[in-house]
Amino acid sequence: MKRILFILCVVIISNIITSPILGQEKDYNSIDYPKVFLLDKEILQANKQKILSKDKFLKTSYRKLYAGAEKALDLGPFSVTYKTKLPPSGDKHDYMSQASYWWADTSKPDGLPYIRKDGVVNPEINNFTDKKNFTDMTRCVYYLSLAYYITGEEKFAGHAVKLLKVWFIDPDTKMNPNFKFAQAIPGRTTGRGTGLIEARHFAEIIDAIGFLESSTYWDKDTEIKIKDWFEKYYLWLTESKEGMHEESAKNNHGIWYDVQAVSIALFLNKNDAAKKICESAKTKRIGREIEPDGKQPFELVRTKSLGYSTFNLEALFSLAKLAQNVRVDLWHYESPDRRSISKALDYLIPFYLKEKEWQYKQIAEFEYSRAYPIFLAAEDYIDYDKYKKYADDFRAANQRDVINIVFNKY
Repeated sequence: MKRILFILCVVIISNIITSPILGQEKDYNSIDYPKVFLLDKEILQANKQKILSKDKFLKTSYRKLYAGAEKALDLGPFSVTYKTKLPPSGDKHDYMSQASYWWADTSKPDGLPYIRKDGVVNPEINNFTDKKNFTDMTRCVYYLSLAYYITGEEKFAGHAVKLLKVWFIDPDTKMNPNFKFAQAIPGRTTGRGTGLIEARHFAEIIDAIGFLESSTYWDKDTEIKIKDWFEKYYLWLTESKEGMHEESAKNNHGIWYDVQAVSIALFLNKNDAAKKICESAKTKRIGREIEPDGKQPFELVRTKSLGYSTFNLEALFSLAKLAQNVRVDLWHYESPDRRSISKALDYLIPFYLKEKEWQYKQIAEFEYSRAYPIFLAAEDYIDYDKYKKYADDFRAANQRDVINIVFNKY
């Protein structure tokens, strides 16, 4: 499953979409659309109909999805309490992880304090299982929820709800609503705001919850308790020193902070707060993190600069999609000196198509298929005529990708 987390979750309803009258407001209340924020309600609904009608293009994507959901039925549950190492608090319910790019200093007898090797992953991070368990839980819930939406098979919803209850609700296994001890660095810190990048998957979880609400396994008590968890987490996210650190970050961390904050705010009906973040992103994110020529300077200094430029673009696309829920258009915003999301994409296109050689550091092999969902979104929301040809370049090679179910409009 693609990292492009701007994007991944799930679907709903079996009525066929009809085109609205030009200029007429869509009445989402008149049809049983899914309660999603990151994904497009109409694309989800239309693609469900195509799958049910035996659409040839989506057939292979659906087979991959169903196989993944069947496999997920045998996985989990996952919990922060299953780790063997205790966080500094002494409470296993606190999430804990170690920073990926920090290594023991071999010039010191005890290796402390650790030193940074940007882009080089220290295998010691595998000694801390919370990050992997969180990612695995998210992936399973995604596949299960999407499969439930397409098929209506309650077995998928049942297991997805079970995984969510173990992670967020059950007293013996639930996670405390904070990331205080994420990305610790031995000899330097027991946790840092930078670790909040690992919490970006909450946006996917929230969309998945929207698909599960029609299941017999989802009840009012579960909804109340999950929303209570997110209320407490949102308070910590927006008031803690760790949260404030990420909110002020000038690279992909800042934008991914916005993605999770807006997603959670929408989930909790804090639409005014969500809109405020999205409006400020025009100058605070687009105006500051993209150059007039489309370069993303804070990502170009990294040792995996093409990967991080793409990662930042994925965050911008996710934020732009969320912003639509509060009627803020980030897709077409352009600063007075012509900085925009489309400029950032246009700068990267020749490298995605391998027409030009990347001139900055990229110490790891780049996964070019990450460009596909970006082009799918660009043709949907920015300029169909301009970006469709690029999406088409990737479409055939990615026909089996589950992304087609949640992003492919054609």
